Amino acid sequence: MITNPWLNGLVFGAVLVTVLMTLVALITWFERKFAGRIQSRMGPTIVGPFGLFQPLADAVKAMQKESIIPRNADKFLFRLAPPLTIAFALGTAAVIPFAPGLLGSDLDIGVLYALAFSGLLAFPTWVAGWASNNKYALLGGMRMVAQGISYEIPMVLAALVPVVLAGSLSMGEIVKAQVQGGWFIATPVGLVACLLFLTTALAEGNRIPFDIPEAESELVAGPTTEYNAIGWSIFAASEYAHSVVTSGIAATLFLGGWDGWWRLPPVLWMALKTTVVFLLITWVRWSLLRLRSDQLMALCWKYLVPGALLLVLVAGIQVSVRG
Repeated sequence: MITNPWLNGLVFGAVLVTVLMTLVALITWFERKFAGRIQSRMGPTIVGPFGLFQPLADAVKAMQKESIIPRNADKFLFRLAPPLTIAFALGTAAVIPFAPGLLGSDLDIGVLYALAFSGLLAFPTWVAGWASNNKYALLGGMRMVAQGISYEIPMVLAALVPVVLAGSLSMGEIVKAQVQGGWFIATPVGLVACLLFLTTALAEGNRIPFDIPEAESELVAGPTTEYNAIGWSIFAASEYAHSVVTSGIAATLFLGGWDGWWRLPPVLWMALKTTVVFLLITWVRWSLLRLRSDQLMALCWKYLVPGALLLVLVAGIQVSVRG
């Protein structure tokens, strides 16, 4: 047991980042196989058994490529944007309780911290679009900021439902409240809030049907148009890391976190629930079509924001009646 809090945080952070990045590599393989099956293809099959080593081959290939920076780009910001995206995506995981006492930092405002870091992911994407000095990249960056700011509002409101029901902003306390009183997803208000949270998570992670910042048929690759080699790979990894971390947050807020029925290790329960949420997100991504920009904004401001406000109101009434 490490008694020094700084050293303990450093060791836990290193282990957490290593595990998450390994998962990201495996998830890229899994999603390509998953998408292949949906589209009647085989997916990766050549490198390793069942194509399992394809992410490693892709990483080696990306590191061998020359990183080209456009002549009129802002070179400092162009290089800074990719590591910022992965840092914000991984930093969100610091407050997720994987088991009783097993988390980076048990903050009293853990939910606020997680949502703040998650919302910051839009800004390095905007920086990448602006620094590229490319009209398609700039337009994609502007779309990302507009989408991120808009969908952050219903996401925060949806996350407030378990906060109100548990009476705490601490992720650990929210899990304990569900251990004692049942998972929030088992209640009508919790179920609707969970579905709304996952919908906004798709938009925050720039995944179909909310991938309008990229929109290959319109903007080439959006903010990452001018990126290649390892820079582009980091952007792709950050999206997967964000999806995994968001799935973990959803499992914590609505599915009871590490709580389970059978005598399985709490970490395993947390991993299973996170996997189920991620599978749902992946299924949606490869099953729906992209929304238009106007449809995307109309969905947020006309339906999700009022609906999320109503959910918070209902949760408050429920707590008042119960108390």
